[in-house]
Amino acid sequence: MPTAPQTTDELYAALQENDERPYGRARTVIAEELVDAAEQFAEPAALVDALLELQEAYTYGSEPRKSPVVFARLLQLFDEQPDVFDERLRHHVYWRFKWVASALLSVPEMPLTALRQWLAEMRDRYEKAGLGLQPYYGQAYHLAAHIGESAEATAVAYELWAGRARSQYSDCEACEIRGRALHHLTAGDDERALAIWQPVLAGKESCQEEPATSISHALLPLVRTGRTDDARQAHLFGYRGCRRNPSMAPDVGRHLEFCALTGNEARGLELLAENRTLFAEVDSPSDMLTFLTGVEVLLQRVESLGHGGLPAAGFPGRTWTVATLRAEVADRAGDLAARFDARNGTTAHTDRRRVRLDRAPLLDALELTLRPRSLDDVAPAAASAAPPRAASAALPESVAGLVLRARELDEVGHPDAEACWSRLAALVAEPGYVHPDDPAVGPLARLRADLLDEEGSEARERSDLAGAAARYAESADLYTEAGLPGHAAVARACALLAAAEVPESAEAEGAAGAPSDGAGAEAKAAAMTAAHTALTRLQAEAAGLAPYQEARLLRLRSTALGMRLEAQPTKEHTAAAFAEVELLHGFATAHDLPGQVCRALLLRASTHAIGGDLAAAKDELDGLMTRLRADGPDWHLPHALGLRGRVHLGLQDADAAYADLSEALREARRWPAYTAYTGTLHGELARASMGLGRHDEALRHLTRSAEVDMRHGSRVDAFCTYSNAARLGLDLGRVEDCIALLDSLLAEPDVAARELDDRLVAQLRLTRARALRAGEDGKAALAEFLELAAESACWADDPGSHAMIAAETAVLLAETGEFARAREAVDQALAAHASAPRFEQLSSCLREVARLQAQQQGPEGLDDARAFLADAARIADDARAEGYVAEGRPLHAALAYEHGRVNAYAGEYEESLTALEETLFLLGAPGEDAALAGEWAEAARLKGVVEGAYLKRPEQALRSLDSAVARLTDLGHEEAAAPLKSLASSLRDET
Repeated sequence: MPTAPQTTDELYAALQENDERPYGRARTVIAEELVDAAEQFAEPAALVDALLELQEAYTYGSEPRKSPVVFARLLQLFDEQPDVFDERLRHHVYWRFKWVASALLSVPEMPLTALRQWLAEMRDRYEKAGLGLQPYYGQAYHLAAHIGESAEATAVAYELWAGRARSQYSDCEACEIRGRALHHLTAGDDERALAIWQPVLAGKESCQEEPATSISHALLPLVRTGRTDDARQAHLFGYRGCRRNPSMAPDVGRHLEFCALTGNEARGLELLAENRTLFAEVDSPSDMLTFLTGVEVLLQRVESLGHGGLPAAGFPGRTWTVATLRAEVADRAGDLAARFDARNGTTAHTDRRRVRLDRAPLLDALELTLRPRSLDDVAPAAASAAPPRAASAALPESVAGLVLRARELDEVGHPDAEACWSRLAALVAEPGYVHPDDPAVGPLARLRADLLDEEGSEARERSDLAGAAARYAESADLYTEAGLPGHAAVARACALLAAAEVPESAEAEGAAGAPSDGAGAEAKAAAMTAAHTALTRLQAEAAGLAPYQEARLLRLRSTALGMRLEAQPTKEHTAAAFAEVELLHGFATAHDLPGQVCRALLLRASTHAIGGDLAAAKDELDGLMTRLRADGPDWHLPHALGLRGRVHLGLQDADAAYADLSEALREARRWPAYTAYTGTLHGELARASMGLGRHDEALRHLTRSAEVDMRHGSRVDAFCTYSNAARLGLDLGRVEDCIALLDSLLAEPDVAARELDDRLVAQLRLTRARALRAGEDGKAALAEFLELAAESACWADDPGSHAMIAAETAVLLAETGEFARAREAVDQALAAHASAPRFEQLSSCLREVARLQAQQQGPEGLDDARAFLADAARIADDARAEGYVAEGRPLHAALAYEHGRVNAYAGEYEESLTALEETLFLLGAPGEDAALAGEWAEAARLKGVVEGAYLKRPEQALRSLDSAVARLTDLGHEEAAAPLKSLASSLRDET
């Protein structure tokens, strides 16, 4: 707080501002300062309000020891100056007796006698005030349940509370439902508990803590009763309501336990890291005990699976592993449970803790999010390095056997060569490695060259083209040193091509050199022409080439011309590409190199496809598939099927594409070396699934594709694919899935460290902000939009994105009634739009802001609303002048309709009617297009409302409505006509 309030008006303004802050230490400190400030004024009511704010901060900031102290001051003022307490303040006092009872209950050093004395005080006060005792009996029941009294005693206490009628001081309906449900859950009746919980779980009853708290309790019962889909959705929604909230730490603990018992240990560790601040912020011993027990369930499970060495987020001040944190948590939680049991004279807390820790997993795996991960995926090395390659067959045990087998497989292009190289790399890296003294194996320099060559291939697979070029070049030098000029020539050729593919601009990095414009395409074509020339010269000058090496050089030359054709698909480039492929095919056929023959056929098919002749590409691939199925080599099937699937997509045959890509995925899974390629196949299957209308399946394939890329080090590609998945999830209405996915991605170390491209991160955050808005978390959405608007204002190279973000921010500000700030955001959007037009998006946002202002402010907001519409009119005029055609409604027709709504909200009905008539004229007569007919019908309906209801001209309105209904019905638009029929019926009833 910059300066202390100098007047009570300033004090109340500061109290209101503090009330907007999230609960936590920052809010509590300001509340303490405001109490100090309030004591300077001679207005006891101001001090009472400040004390009430402080007690609320302590209560919901998880500081129960301090809450009773503040309430004692309030109670003293209440007794000494009752006239200060109006009905509102009096209600607060009696209501907060329950807060104090809960606070005392949660502190083990508070004796039971003091707890019982407080309940007696509460009962006495309620009786003297003539208040119902149901709230008192509720607290008495909670005390009995907390202590762990006998089942009979607890049941009696429950009936004394639950059997009484509610009063004005009873807990809210949602909280009381939770209490009743937990009573039956404790008795082991999951079904009855869930039935009682239904109004809360369905969102019909809620409060500040609900439904989040009830959801956390209901997670395991939902799984135990087989309602796994409900449990999944409940977890996603409920966790978002409690994360990082000190007063809801027990709920976070139950979510961690749920993850541990449903095969989601990796997500549990992720959520634990997100809530690491709770270890220091939770001051309630009871809340800490429940939270730590949930943490221990998770850590115990992770350790039992052999991952005790994984890093874990824990108490501040040191670095923890799963194992060390589990031991620390066990000590602290066990001590807390023992302290409560000592106070209560029972073993209830230790027993309850043991029950949670002894639970067996309920499911092997319940897919909770769009990003399912295993514990192997969260190991520190997983983010930066590809996992070790496996082989489809057993590997030789000796180093010499491995080397010879790897070279044999590599010569024919067998994918299992990668597993051999992976194993050899690990052996060579071990301390004390002894190289075999075997002439067949050759010197260590040659083996190091082999391994560097393989590293180059892996780097290229991750689109790390510069890294690949460097490794290939180093490999070539070592091959030369080992006296192997043929190997050196192939390695130098690979380095040459990889270097030619490196994008010239930083903006293109991660896109595998794909050109973004004409200049980029021309540059890439020139680079590939130069690369091909250099490759041809290198091959001509190379000595000691074996036939399989000659074929590899020819394939590299074909690849260079194929990429040139992709950048510039001209007839000349097409002919050259085909000619080079024919050289490879002829050479491979003459030297009986079946693997290279198949690669030549694949290149020929892809050349047809790049050149636009998809039918020829399909025919080529059909022939190749026949050859592969009959004679092999069958490890080419995944790529052949994958390419044919992409060709089918180009031919708009989604069914055939889906079949080929699915088979390609099955075939690829036979070969461990193709694991990374499965990411590509999942991506293509997502396209095919979208074409078939299987949107949920498309979403699943997108996330699988992204995670494969993530595991193999292609993180930029992975984040881009995940970004697409998040947007698709939002389009499908899977809001909580979208938010959970983005929260997980934004928590990645390279994102937190600002190592990932800032624009890509901004796109993720923008999608998350839109999802928060769709999930009706307007406050969080607005905060994110404001940050993004401020950041994007500095994007001199991308004003269009800033225009879009600022415009959406303006709408959110308008929704909260902050129209002055909305105007500022609109002005920013308009300034950016002048440099990079976003006609349709900006027009839509301006119309929405205008509507919101007129709707909320009526006639007082009309002038400002019309100003927003005037801005939208200028945009529509500019769009028309530029020849821009909107994807949705024509901009001028949409603008006229908004004038109709805005004027109607402001009571300017004649102007509204005129605008709506113009809308119908601009839209034109409805035709067969259902969307346009719906727009036309809505304009006709609103015109009928204005004319018939507001202007009291029912006869004219009915004539127009009947005509509109007849027109729509004749065209078969019964659904669009229904609202008009209903309005006409209502008007007739009124006349």
